[in-house]
Amino acid sequence: MACPFFRRADSLSRQPSVIAEPGTHWNLEDEELSLSDDALTLTHLQMAIQLLTAPSNEDLNTAVTSLVAKYRQSWPNIHKLKLDPKIFKSCANYDYLGDIQELLLKMDEASASEILVLLGEELITCCCTGIIERAFRCLGTDLQEFLGSLDGVYDVLKLQEDDVTDTGFVCAGDGELIFTSERPVIAWLLLGSLKALTRMLYKVDVNIKIEPVEGDARRYRYLFSLVKDSSQTLQLGRPLVATKPHETVQRSNSANASDLQMNSSSFCKMFPWHFIMNEQLELVQLGRGFSKLYKPYLADFGCQASTYFDFKRPKGLTMKFREIVRRTYTPFLIGLKCPPGATDFPAMGLEIKGQMVHCPESNSLLFIGSPFLDGLDGLTCNGLFISDIPLHDATREVILVGEQARAQDGLRRRMDKLKSSIEEANSAVTKERKKNVSLLHLIFPAEIAEKLWLGSSIDAKTYPDVTILFSDIVGFTSICSRATPFMVISMLEGLYKDFDEFCDFFDVYKVETIGDAYCVASGLHRASIYDAHKVAWMALKMISACSKHITHDGEQIKMRIGLHTGTVLAGVVGRKMPRYCLFGHNVTIANKFESSSEALKINVSPTTKNWLTKHEGFAFDLQPRDPSFLPKEFPNSNGNGTCYFLEGFRNPTLDTDLPLDEHINAAMKTISEGGDA
Repeated sequence: MACPFFRRADSLSRQPSVIAEPGTHWNLEDEELSLSDDALTLTHLQMAIQLLTAPSNEDLNTAVTSLVAKYRQSWPNIHKLKLDPKIFKSCANYDYLGDIQELLLKMDEASASEILVLLGEELITCCCTGIIERAFRCLGTDLQEFLGSLDGVYDVLKLQEDDVTDTGFVCAGDGELIFTSERPVIAWLLLGSLKALTRMLYKVDVNIKIEPVEGDARRYRYLFSLVKDSSQTLQLGRPLVATKPHETVQRSNSANASDLQMNSSSFCKMFPWHFIMNEQLELVQLGRGFSKLYKPYLADFGCQASTYFDFKRPKGLTMKFREIVRRTYTPFLIGLKCPPGATDFPAMGLEIKGQMVHCPESNSLLFIGSPFLDGLDGLTCNGLFISDIPLHDATREVILVGEQARAQDGLRRRMDKLKSSIEEANSAVTKERKKNVSLLHLIFPAEIAEKLWLGSSIDAKTYPDVTILFSDIVGFTSICSRATPFMVISMLEGLYKDFDEFCDFFDVYKVETIGDAYCVASGLHRASIYDAHKVAWMALKMISACSKHITHDGEQIKMRIGLHTGTVLAGVVGRKMPRYCLFGHNVTIANKFESSSEALKINVSPTTKNWLTKHEGFAFDLQPRDPSFLPKEFPNSNGNGTCYFLEGFRNPTLDTDLPLDEHINAAMKTISEGGDA
């Protein structure tokens, strides 16, 4: 036998063996739809044909293992074809078939083709099982139909996969198949695979002769013949019409039906899903598709069309010849009935969609249509094959392309579901992010919170003219000694809840609370000429709020407050539970003004007093104190300075008898409208 590699191995481009990256292995099963496990899909058909044209390394190794076990005695070195399966896992693109080709050339060129044919047979025997076998069986009822379907189906699969290679099948005639491939080793494997498939599917032993096609070294011709008569190519029971040499066919333009240049047999073959009814609605002719299903029952149960067909459309159709003639411009949908007495009729319920044509020359009705199917599984479930759909019928394309569309729809649904999951996750992340940002804004000024969220570094910064408020509760230590911790916490919670609301209203920054000490500052995150005013108003409201809160033993809470304005240094301190802290001499002085204050009094420094009286339209009631109350740490260059008690506030535009809250609200509205709040 001739060497199967008449184009030497060194002239062929071999696929590189590269380490597969995670996630790059393409798996056909990823495209399967959410159908039942035994549903036949286009993916299975693709896997089946891929077994012939590009078998996987795993399938090849399975076939080689079986081949070695059977023929070790005939070819002692054949065991060298086996490989460790671990190689396939580490190198997904490993060219195992290329190695087989090289090893066979080294072993015995004369036997190489025989070994490859046997390997192809083992490939089908070992790997063509289950759903893959079903996929092959759906291609046709006999070998010739199988070869014809192989041609058409593979073209559709290549079109759907955008395959631009020349690999493919061409059914050139009865018992003749042409295969195109860049690799001779695949062509010889295919020869063995076709032999094994013929035995498996159709119980026929055939001889297959392979020969190159002249003028194209990539194309191979396979000629099939029965084993019992190898001199004749395989025939499918289609008798040849004997014609005399040089006999010409006389053309006729006659309108007579008898002069038609096509007999009923050819018409039934060309249009398998048609039937003709006479005036009594009896079937006088059946296409090959209908004939396969109903011919055995016609002799026993008659030829009435209503026995075998259910006319579903047009709705309300009266089963009379003239009524049907009137509806010939309406699409017909006919359902197949189970013949009387039939126990196993796979096509029951199959719908045929088509049209009814009135033939006046014979006064008969011709129905011609196509099966109305839902994919490959619907085809096989009704006992049909791809070969039962004529090549000219668009239904053939619809079935195959529809499977691809179904796969794409499934993928689209999965992508939509994944998109929804991602959107839900993003929404949850955004919601949590807002919570985190809100929490940061509660702890830090807005500018600092934004930098922390973005992960930016935060440098300490000096702020001029910051007004600081310090406060504490008079006798807090004594109160704690007489109350339980829960009582103390409850008292502070109610009091500081009001204070926190004041912070939001006046837009001042709460620095911290330590025990009974409550500290705020204005002029840090948003400088304004009214920073001292807002802190002073907050101090007045804090004193007013104390009258609404009592200790556990019924006494009114009494606070003392100190205010001071000056330059401070501010920055974030700490990585775990970071705090935004104020530093500098003026922070210490502000604390001294609080400690030198009195119960229910607001002690104001001279610098704060200057800011409160700098702008007209704000009447603060400031009562000077004895200069001796001025903290020693406060710089008093002229010796005439003193501190003040802030007793109240009045808006000049309002009646003096109105409550303090209304005066403060009117003042806040004034500075807000002025754009310098």
